[in-house]
Amino acid sequence: MVSGIVSYGVYIPRFRIRVNEIARVWGDGDDISESLQVFEKSVPDLDEDAVTIAVEAARNALQRANVDPRRIGAIYAGSESHPYAVKPTGTIVGQAVCSSSSFTAADFEFACKAGTAAIQACLGLVGSKDIDLGLAIGADVSQGAPGDMLEYTAAAGGAAYLIGREGLAAEIESFYSFTTDTPDFWRREGMPYPEHGGRFTGEPAYFKHISSAARGLMERMGTAPNDYDYAVFHQPNGKFPVRVAKTLGFSKRQIEPGLVVPMIGNTYSGSCLIGLAATLDIAEPGDRIFVTSFGSGAGSDAFSISVKERIEDIRCGAPSVRDYIGDAQYLDYAMYAKHKGKLRI
Repeated sequence: MVSGIVSYGVYIPRFRIRVNEIARVWGDGDDISESLQVFEKSVPDLDEDAVTIAVEAARNALQRANVDPRRIGAIYAGSESHPYAVKPTGTIVGQAVCSSSSFTAADFEFACKAGTAAIQACLGLVGSKDIDLGLAIGADVSQGAPGDMLEYTAAAGGAAYLIGREGLAAEIESFYSFTTDTPDFWRREGMPYPEHGGRFTGEPAYFKHISSAARGLMERMGTAPNDYDYAVFHQPNGKFPVRVAKTLGFSKRQIEPGLVVPMIGNTYSGSCLIGLAATLDIAEPGDRIFVTSFGSGAGSDAFSISVKERIEDIRCGAPSVRDYIGDAQYLDYAMYAKHKGKLRI
């Protein structure tokens, strides 16, 4: 049974802080933005969290394709910054966007790949015909301790994907996952900020998992990088996706449309999905997109996606990723700290 993306939507807060402004406060020098290839990042408004971001992205997905929300049979919200430890984000999103209560919901957590895991779950239910449409969301208001390297990239944003069998804007041809127990990043219950094992971050975490999932999918499908028009890889900074693309045989041209981290930072569960949305914003029918997410702890999900003619019917139905990137309002570090709740009594 052919399944795939019926519609998609994103949301990125308008507030930004320049990476050099953070470096100014901590005395780390102006070259850190060049080193990370991240020049500014999105910041949530005072009343924004992973739920409000998820709701806005979901509304954009429904609006883009003019979908009846009563068709949604499952809502899976992936995030590592759910506002409640016990109280699902998915039910709040459902109440906000659905006109009925006849759906199943659950929250997913797998660091930055919780959103792609949600897509896989929706594909299963849609493919078995147990539901008509599934709503998979990746949204985060990511955290980094003051002065920690994570603070330079941890951003806010999200994307929502409607998964179904009919009226596809893009077919998900196949997917492949690679998962191990790698302690590169974690946050215990009650900790305000995550910790990271720096020496594990690149290898054996990011590069091993993305490369293994990507190669596994291409071997399964009998494809190669030149069979794809575009590629999207998880974007913790601007360097890693460029390096892993080159290692796998993808060109800079293939990844450029989805490489949004230099302008908005790492949106964690939204990162790969926003990159995919930016690519769908410009892709043409017949194009193929290769996508590989990464979540610390650690795992990667790789997808092969074929763009269909319906993409042209829905493309302009909601704001594009570039629309959100262009709508920016800049903060100094003091206001950024207030927005992020870094000032604690």
